[in-house]
Amino acid sequence: MIKLLFFARLREALQTGSETLDFSPELDSVAAIVELLQARGGLWAELFADDQRVLVAVNQEMCDLETPVQEGDEVAFFPPVTGG
Repeated sequence: MIKLLFFARLREALQTGSETLDFSPELDSVAAIVELLQARGGLWAELFADDQRVLVAVNQEMCDLETPVQEGDEVAFFPPVTGG
């Protein structure tokens, strides 16, 4: 299993803070997971569109789309944080 976490506006829009996916060889990277989420269509496609800025962490370490994902990993998605 892979645990997905959604934070801030993503959690609010999707009305969920987490879900689990069954691990498979096709879900071997963050990019593959994002493509799966986009393929759900509707709000999922909008929030994870290529032109949307979404940060990702695997096992609490910031990463990029090419980061590999393995069985048991935690993948967190969140918008950029701004402050002043």
